[in-house]
Amino acid sequence: MPIRTDLALECREMFAEEISGVESTRKDSDGITVTHVKITTQEGADKIGKPIGSYVTIEIDEMLHENEDILNRGAQAVCDELKKLVKISPEDSVLVVGLGNRYITPDSIGPKTVGKLTVTRHITKEGGGGFDFSVRPVSAVAPGVLGITGIETSEIVKGVLTHVKPSLIIAVDALASRKLSRLGTTVQLSDTGISPGSGVRNNRKELTEKTLGVPVIAIGVPMVVDAVTLSIDIMETVSKHLQEKSSISAASFPNGDSMSLLKSAISENMVVTPNDVDVIAEQASDIIADGINMALLQN
Repeated sequence: MPIRTDLALECREMFAEEISGVESTRKDSDGITVTHVKITTQEGADKIGKPIGSYVTIEIDEMLHENEDILNRGAQAVCDELKKLVKISPEDSVLVVGLGNRYITPDSIGPKTVGKLTVTRHITKEGGGGFDFSVRPVSAVAPGVLGITGIETSEIVKGVLTHVKPSLIIAVDALASRKLSRLGTTVQLSDTGISPGSGVRNNRKELTEKTLGVPVIAIGVPMVVDAVTLSIDIMETVSKHLQEKSSISAASFPNGDSMSLLKSAISENMVVTPNDVDVIAEQASDIIADGINMALLQN
């Protein structure tokens, strides 16, 4: 049973040695850590289990303490990194898609973010508003989930594309991490697209340039930890502690017996989320929305 995570950074952290076809750099700046993981070959992609492309992880240490300064700098970091990934002209139209279920708090990052965006397509010539403002046409949609709409997210997005005709799609969704400490404190951006529902083991048809014909930038925040993955991390921590404190060699985790025990005791579909997830969802969506607004609408 593999360790489960949607973060390319965590996939890279599982290997102590250098990986052919995978480049990684890290920069720390006053409470914010930005890590770039670039997968350049299929060998590297197969090794860490992520598609070829660029992944940026922004870790914000004080994000959960409602520090306005750190939240503003977090949004600026999202803006800066998004601008590096986006390859469009100032006049090109952008569609933001907020993925997830607005009625389930850990899965509401996408819809919450869309509700906080500054949309402009309706007041530009492109939207038929008759105005000629010097502003990028930005539109947004929160398509909901299959269980509520009866329609695949990819089908809804393709329908919108035929009318809006954007040059770029930004998809925002909740993710899964392997560490509790990264829940709500980490933002991942990538140019590889996204599979809606991946954070809660409910993968739908992917939203990528291959499937939509338009470049797709994915932005996500880990909101859940897989219960089995969390248990494995706890067991590994305890094992290392016992080995350090005792001359007796402790059992190595995860081994075959421990994995079988976890599989029988914990549902593979169970996930864990913090008890203050409502606050986390609001702050995370604020940071992402502010970052997108600055990146798309400011010169």
